Amino acid sequence: MDLHEKIRTIPTLPGCYLYKNAEGAVIYVGKAKNLRARVRSYFLEAAQANAKTGSLMREAVDIEYITVGNEREALALEDSLIKQRQPRYNILLRDDKTYPYIQLTMKDRFPKVFVTRRLRRDGSAYFGPYFPSSLAYRLVELIHRSFLIPSCKVDLSRYHPRACLQYYIKRCLGPCVEGLTTPEAYKQAIRDVQLFLGGKAGELEAELTRRMEEAAEAELYEAAARLRDQIVTVHQMQEKQRVATADDEDADVFGFHYENGMLAVNLFHMRGGKIVDRREMFWEELPELIDEALADEEQKAGASEATADFSAAAFFSSLLKQIYLGNAYVPRTVLVPMDFADRAVLGELLTERTGHKIEVLAPQRGEKRSLVDLVCLNAKQSYDQRFRVLQPSIKAIQAALQDALTLEKLPRRIECFDISHIQGTETVASMVVWEDGAMRKAEYRKFQVKTVTGVDDFASMREVVGRRYKRLLEEKRPMPSLILIDGGVGQLHAAVAALAEIGIQPGVPGEPALASIAKREEVLYVYGQEQEPVVLDRRSPVLHLVQMIRDESHRFAVTYHRKRREMRDRNSELDTIAGVGPRTRQRLLEHFGSVRAIGQAGPDALTAVVSAETAARIRKHFDGEADAG
Repeated sequence: MDLHEKIRTIPTLPGCYLYKNAEGAVIYVGKAKNLRARVRSYFLEAAQANAKTGSLMREAVDIEYITVGNEREALALEDSLIKQRQPRYNILLRDDKTYPYIQLTMKDRFPKVFVTRRLRRDGSAYFGPYFPSSLAYRLVELIHRSFLIPSCKVDLSRYHPRACLQYYIKRCLGPCVEGLTTPEAYKQAIRDVQLFLGGKAGELEAELTRRMEEAAEAELYEAAARLRDQIVTVHQMQEKQRVATADDEDADVFGFHYENGMLAVNLFHMRGGKIVDRREMFWEELPELIDEALADEEQKAGASEATADFSAAAFFSSLLKQIYLGNAYVPRTVLVPMDFADRAVLGELLTERTGHKIEVLAPQRGEKRSLVDLVCLNAKQSYDQRFRVLQPSIKAIQAALQDALTLEKLPRRIECFDISHIQGTETVASMVVWEDGAMRKAEYRKFQVKTVTGVDDFASMREVVGRRYKRLLEEKRPMPSLILIDGGVGQLHAAVAALAEIGIQPGVPGEPALASIAKREEVLYVYGQEQEPVVLDRRSPVLHLVQMIRDESHRFAVTYHRKRREMRDRNSELDTIAGVGPRTRQRLLEHFGSVRAIGQAGPDALTAVVSAETAARIRKHFDGEADAG
C-alpha cells in the first residue's frame, strides 16, 4: 500500500501522526483534531511548491498514526513522541537546564536531606524547584547548621560505635550513635524542616518560640539558645528569599528575537513578584519544517513575528509542551509573546495534571505585555552577544587567545584539521585556514587517507598532519602560528608524533604551537600542558573563534566525504540493474541518500520514485544478493 492509499484509510479522529523515511526512522510527529484532513493537507502544500513541506514529503515514504480521545490527549502524546523519537523536522528543545529540589528521605528511620535534580516516587518529600540553583544548596547548608539534619551516606538503619566530625562541630544530631539523640527529638527536627521548606514560616516561628520559652523556664539554656538561633534563621530567610511555592504571583515569562535563521529565547522565572532567575536558549539551525497549520493561522492574523521561514506561534506551541509537560512544578501563569492555536488546550492539560489552575497567556497590552516586551528586549541582547559581530577587535581576540593558550607569539595564522569517515570507509581529512580575522578558503586542503584501513582516527590524523608539514618544509614555506586539531588528547599526541618524524617540535621557540579542542567538553588541550586543559567561558569570543574554525573544518571534511561517497555510489551496482539508467539512478540516490538505503527500501517506498516494474527488478536484485550472502 503506497502512501496515498494509506492516507485514505486514516480515520477522522483526533490523534498523532508519524512520518517515516525509507530507513524506518521517524522524521516528523504532529497532532490533529482530524487526522485524515491534516495529513492530506501536506500533499496539497507540497503540490503548491511549499519548500518546507515539500522537503518533508520528498523524504517521507510511510506514515503511522495513533488515535486518542480528545485534543488534550493528542497534545500530551505529541510531546511524549517528540521527546522519545527526536524527529529532525520537529523543533527540539536544545537546553537541558533543570533546577534543583530538596529531598527529605521520609521512608528512612532517620530521614536525611539532599539536593537533587530528579524526582522519584520513592516515598521522599520533595520541595522546590529553587531559583537560582544555588539557593537549594544554601538552604541545605542552613538545615545542617540550624536543624542539625544530616545528608551524609552513613547507614542509619543501624547504630555505629562513634559519631563523625559533623556531630562534634554541631552540624548533626548524631542519629548514627545510640543515645546521642532520640527518635522523638529527631522527628520533631524533621517536622520543623518540613514547615521551613513548606513555606509555613509563621507557624514554624510560633512553634519554635513556644519551645524556646519552655526550655528557658526549665533552665535548659543551651537548648533555648539553639531554638533562638533557629527563630533568627527563619526570620532572616523570610526577609531575604522565598521558597518557590505556587501562588498567584509566580510566573514564567518568555521573550524571543529571530533574525537571519537564528533564534534567541529568554525565559524569566518570577517568584513572589521578583525575577529570581533567567534562562537563555539558542537555535542556530531551526528545522526545515514548522507546522504549516499554525503558520497559516499566524500569517492570517497578520502577526509581525511570522516570517517566510519562521512561525513564532508554531515555535512556542512546541517549546512550551516540551518544557512543562512532565515537569513536576509549573507556575500558575505563563506569559508568551505570541498567541498560538492550542494555547488554551495546553493550559487545560497543565491544570488537569497539576491540580491547580494554570493560565498560558499572550498579553496584548498592560503591565503583563510590558513584562513580555522586557524579556524580548533581553532576548535581543542575548542574540547580539551570541550571533552578531559585536566582538572585540581581531587583534584583541588574537591577544586573548595567545594569553589563554600561553603561546609564544600572536596567533596570526591557524590551520585546523579534522577526520571524517563512516565506520572506517572512505576516510578523508580536511585542513582549513584562518588568518588575521578571515577564513582563507583558497588555502583549504583535502586529504584522502591512504595508509590507514578501518577505524583509526589517531593514525589518520598522524598521516595527514605529517603529509601537510613535510610538504611545507620541502617547499620552504612558512609554518602557521598554531596548529589546531579537532579531537582530544589522543588526536593531539598523534599530531605530535607526525611532527616529530619530520623534525618539528611544537611549542619550542620558533616552532608552531599545537592544540586540540575536544568536541563534547569544548575543552582546549595545549601540547606540553595536557594535564591542565584550558576551559574558556562559553560566551568567550576566544572560544567562539576556536569553535568557528573547528566547525568549518568539520563541515569541509564532511562535505568532501559525502562527495567521495557519491562518486562511489554513482559508479555502483545500480548500473547493473536492467531499467536503471543514469537519470533513474540519480533520482533514487537523491531520494534515499545511499545504495544501502535503496537496498533496504520496500516495494511501496521504491514505487514513490520509480515504476512498479523497475521497483520489482531492484528488489529482486538486492534480495538475490541477500540470499547469496
